[in-house]
Amino acid sequence: MFLSLLLTGFLTLVELNCENMFDCQHDSLKDDVEWMPDGKRKWTPARYWRKLNHIGQEILSCQQEGVPDLVALVEVENDSCLFDLTRRSLLRGAGYEYLMTQSPDVRGIDVALLYQPMAFRPICYDYLDVTPLEGMRPTRDILYVKGETLRGDTLHIFVVHAPSRFGGEKQSRPNRQLVADRVMGVVRQLPAEAKVIIVGDFNDGATDSALRFMEKGGMHNVTAKATGAHGAKATYRYQGVWQSIDHVFVSTALADCIDKAFINDAPFLLEEDKKYGGVKPLRTFNGYRYQRGFSDHLPLVVRFRN
Repeated sequence: MFLSLLLTGFLTLVELNCENMFDCQHDSLKDDVEWMPDGKRKWTPARYWRKLNHIGQEILSCQQEGVPDLVALVEVENDSCLFDLTRRSLLRGAGYEYLMTQSPDVRGIDVALLYQPMAFRPICYDYLDVTPLEGMRPTRDILYVKGETLRGDTLHIFVVHAPSRFGGEKQSRPNRQLVADRVMGVVRQLPAEAKVIIVGDFNDGATDSALRFMEKGGMHNVTAKATGAHGAKATYRYQGVWQSIDHVFVSTALADCIDKAFINDAPFLLEEDKKYGGVKPLRTFNGYRYQRGFSDHLPLVVRFRN
């Protein structure tokens, strides 16, 4: 497949929370037993491979020509999942390489960055650990990748999966602020003209305090008003309410390079919301009921001019 950067002069970034991309193998150091064939989810190899192909289908549908150049993934379990996704699923012909974290998260979920080697060449990468507050469960590391685009621009990319709102929004708010503090602490050490992208699932809306903090630090939320073409008003829907908790922030040096930002709500990614009306993401599980879906989040797409 040809790259969007080569075809159009644009660079395309996709962000997607995969909704529990687990393999079927037990990691004795992680709480992943429900994702075994004999676990609560009855997570068989057939379901696993269907999940990988569905994620691949989602990614490929984000762009009409070629494939996205960069894909930030959230909720991926391990290297085996990423290898299978990029080498053995519908994405096997796309040519992606990847980098991912190895976090202390108790369930074993991590974040990753897929990249097209001809469009983006990593120079270095690191895992930014987040020291938990008292009483806070270990959370995901932040993936930091410094790399060069085909046009010679240096990008600093941070992939984030902030702590959830489990226990209540107010009670868990300091946990998400901790992640914002960590990533912005590194951003402040970069040159003022650096081209920075912070992307991921922040478990906060655009007006919440942790994200406002990042904006005050010079970052621009370029997806705050992103919508879809088929009814999606955000990437996630809970009890009938659309919630924008996936975001892409860029530094001032990149803010004027945005061509467009939108949610990929292709009809095959949606189902009717029979309880609240309208549509919602067609997720893999509804509670513990397996429904052959894709993810509880929709892909977020940002296209940069080069």
